[in-house]
Amino acid sequence: MLKSKTKEELQTSKNLLAFSAGGDSTALLFLLLQNNISFDIAIIDYGIREQSKEEVAYAKALAKEYDFTCNVYQAQKITNNFEATARKIRYDFFESLIQKYHYDTLLTAHHLGDRFEWMLMQFCKGAGCVELAGMREKTQRNGYVLYRPLLHVTKQELLAYLHVNKIKYFEDASNLDEKYTRNIFRHNYTNPLLQKYAQGIKKSFAYMDADVENLIQDTSLKKINELACFKKTPTRRNDIYHIDKYLKSINHLMSGEEKKLLQIQGSAVIGRKYVVTMMADYILIAPYIQAKDMPKKFKEKMRCLHVEPKLRGYLATDPEAVEFLSLLLV
Repeated sequence: MLKSKTKEELQTSKNLLAFSAGGDSTALLFLLLQNNISFDIAIIDYGIREQSKEEVAYAKALAKEYDFTCNVYQAQKITNNFEATARKIRYDFFESLIQKYHYDTLLTAHHLGDRFEWMLMQFCKGAGCVELAGMREKTQRNGYVLYRPLLHVTKQELLAYLHVNKIKYFEDASNLDEKYTRNIFRHNYTNPLLQKYAQGIKKSFAYMDADVENLIQDTSLKKINELACFKKTPTRRNDIYHIDKYLKSINHLMSGEEKKLLQIQGSAVIGRKYVVTMMADYILIAPYIQAKDMPKKFKEKMRCLHVEPKLRGYLATDPEAVEFLSLLLV
């Protein structure tokens, strides 16, 4: 079920598996074991379901039986915007482990159904080819590779694998709750279509991946402390792809409205947290800090370099970034 190339790569890397004890991540865990791929796991208890205690206990039992490390995080109660907040908690936890223990990859059990569901949701919101292609098997993040080795596999194939091998897993009742948009798409559209047209959908994603490779022109990223810089590409659309990709790598998801804003403006504050500005031949991204009480000499330097005012607050805190920009823009 794992691709040959995937096996070879993961057998030589230090891997952390995002584990939930659900069918998808449990199937991936046993596929890794079956293919002699070393890994540790990370599981989060959000404390909203009684079953979550059993899931953590199962994760610990598997770790003991198969000799890998189980990292557990007990989250504080989430009071609003559950999905977005839970995602941030997850990735903050995963990335803290990656930094502490020097993992090369973070493995997630996203499968074909997840990818198809995402594609249909984006299509209904309004999206181009790159957004519709959605999840990629490998994505470079900040200091590690996010690896999704099951994107070519259906949920039905994963469940069949679990049942044939008599492997225990848990069902999360929230996956049936249609107050979540993803569940509406999953139960009413993606699952019925996949049951009939799985092979064609797999082929379509393979074609889309190839097309995206041709559509997107690469650019090199430079980073000085928290200032990211890359050279503009021939189209604004392509630039926004790279902006979005970088912000995702630091766990910020741009909204559709923010992307539209960047289509028409050369500078914007994104999510009240980051400033994105296009200067000369470059695009700069940094934390957004309101400028206050800046020295006269610093103000004059910013004026001479034609630095966007929204970026100056951050630069006032980072002399190395100022020096970098001075050499870049002169």
